[in-house]
Amino acid sequence: MFFDKARIFVKGGDGGNGCVAMRREKYVPEGGPWGGDGGRGGDIVFQADEGLRTLVDFRYKRHYKAQRGKHGEGKNRYGLSADDLVVRLPVGTVIRDDDTGELIADLVRNGQQVVVARGGRGGRGNAHFATPNNKAPKLAEKGEPGEERWLSLELKLLADVGLVGFPNAGKSTLISQVSAAKPKIANYPFTTVTPNLGVVRVDDGRSFVMADIPGLIKGAHAGAGLGHEFLRHVERTRLLIHVLDTAGSEGRDPVEDFKVTNRELILYNPVIGSRPQVIVANKMDLPEAAENLTRLKEAYGNDYEIFPISAATGSGLGPLIYKVAALLEDLPGITPPEEETAEHVVHRAEPRFSISREEGIFLVGGKEIKRHVAMTDLENDEAVERLQWIFKRMGIDDALKEAGIKEGDTVKIGDFEFEYVE
Repeated sequence: MFFDKARIFVKGGDGGNGCVAMRREKYVPEGGPWGGDGGRGGDIVFQADEGLRTLVDFRYKRHYKAQRGKHGEGKNRYGLSADDLVVRLPVGTVIRDDDTGELIADLVRNGQQVVVARGGRGGRGNAHFATPNNKAPKLAEKGEPGEERWLSLELKLLADVGLVGFPNAGKSTLISQVSAAKPKIANYPFTTVTPNLGVVRVDDGRSFVMADIPGLIKGAHAGAGLGHEFLRHVERTRLLIHVLDTAGSEGRDPVEDFKVTNRELILYNPVIGSRPQVIVANKMDLPEAAENLTRLKEAYGNDYEIFPISAATGSGLGPLIYKVAALLEDLPGITPPEEETAEHVVHRAEPRFSISREEGIFLVGGKEIKRHVAMTDLENDEAVERLQWIFKRMGIDDALKEAGIKEGDTVKIGDFEFEYVE
């Protein structure tokens, strides 16, 4: 089964907790704190794999969670960091944040990797918190929570050549003749409902990847006939083979079909419409095709190279394949638009915190302050005192006063709520 879209949840592993321990050895008076740090949680890493052709695996498993780091131990022993969770995707997969639509990565090369959810760092043990005034601290940090998010995955096939044309023009028969691909073939429109890939090998050792795109109809650029579902698979092809039913089966006019299909390509994406094309005049084994071939040459012969073939009998395929292989040698690879603009993205620094008010509750937001709260053991008095000191150093206390907070008002940071006291 071919699946080219998926929505999944990913979560990096939580960091391990730091340890509270004291050095208690014979002949070592006042040994001091000796608690080790927790280990780092594992990252969720996506890796492109050219051996995969579909997103079907993500239909049955939608949640991916990396392991958390081990907790720190006494004698200053650090917890073991967790291994990363590597998830393999087909080459050509576009990854976006499902909530914001932000582009995260476009996997266009085999082996390319991207971290989509980072694991949390391990909490520090109490050995880190010793001061001249507190030589035996009884506090340690909890592990930082790993990043979590919903992602949308969209597969855009990577092929050198794309077969385009109206339904039942003979695209599937053509790819089955020149490659090992075995698509479903029948004498009715829309036999092909999912793209097929095939590797075409030329006698001189050259080879290229061909994609059989399901037939397009008028209005495909606006989504008619699942147009958007099919057209995106043409975006990364370097050369288009325009397959026409030259015999005019089912009352079709190949001259008009060529014009309509090209208009749909241009309306969907002008860049695709400007790609190099060759015309394949198919079904030349039928008697009605000769007259239409003459009309095709009169209409488009000066602008496009036309190859009369019969995909059903295999006639004329040799010259077509050799010509396509020669054209591909001179055509550059397709760089995805996202990669072209990636280096121009400006990353703006986020404010350390924000304060808003909702239904009488003061909401304190910000990644940094939420991380401090999540890593604080709120059952430990020393840890809570340190958190209050962090609030003051960051300027949160002053900002709350400027926002009009009063004694007894409720303050909420993430999932943590407390009553404000001067």
